Amino acid sequence: MVKCIKDYIKNLNIVIWCNIWCPYCYARTTAKRFHSVEDFNIPTFFENKLRLIDSRKDKTYFLTAQCDLSWWSKEWTEKVFKKISENKNKTFIFQTKRPELIKLDKTPDNWWFWITITSSNEKCRIKYLKENIKAKHYLITFEPMFDNIWGIDLSWIWWIVIWTETWSRKGKVSSKREWIFNLYNQAHKLWIPVFMKEDIQFAWILDEEEMIQEFPKEFL
Repeated sequence: MVKCIKDYIKNLNIVIWCNIWCPYCYARTTAKRFHSVEDFNIPTFFENKLRLIDSRKDKTYFLTAQCDLSWWSKEWTEKVFKKISENKNKTFIFQTKRPELIKLDKTPDNWWFWITITSSNEKCRIKYLKENIKAKHYLITFEPMFDNIWGIDLSWIWWIVIWTETWSRKGKVSSKREWIFNLYNQAHKLWIPVFMKEDIQFAWILDEEEMIQEFPKEFL
């Protein structure tokens, strides 16, 4: 059975808002669909959700599913970082498309940092991630894939996630199976776990038996 990543990683939307304005934005569509905020264009900080981190139920938290870490205010960042620093036995994931705007000289080992790459011309984000954010664990998510991405330095990456666009919009690009397996093969050579999101099967790009859904051991 194909797995859903949300069954293993708890989405905790501490901040809802992003001003990057990607035409395929999943966060904006989701916020509108579930009415999680009145206006996605207004930054909203849900400080009361921080108490949920103390739950014994969940081990791994994704804190930026509907925002980008690069746009957090200093006040929000300090409050969130303080809270998660009190939970050293859990894993916290932050995602960004703008690592060049972030400067973190030192982070705890249980904080994982994740960049999004959608095409070959965004590979420079890997360089900025490593230069600007000092961490033990780095991840890359290819969401969605718009072309065949070659020659990526994955030597210090702990996990990659692959997804295809499923929303209906003008200019939509569906990932191709050869693009997906090209990334998988690059990661597999370095023993990096790869997770293909269920949308790849739902979009009829791969059959269920072709789906590869691996996690870092720290998440299990």
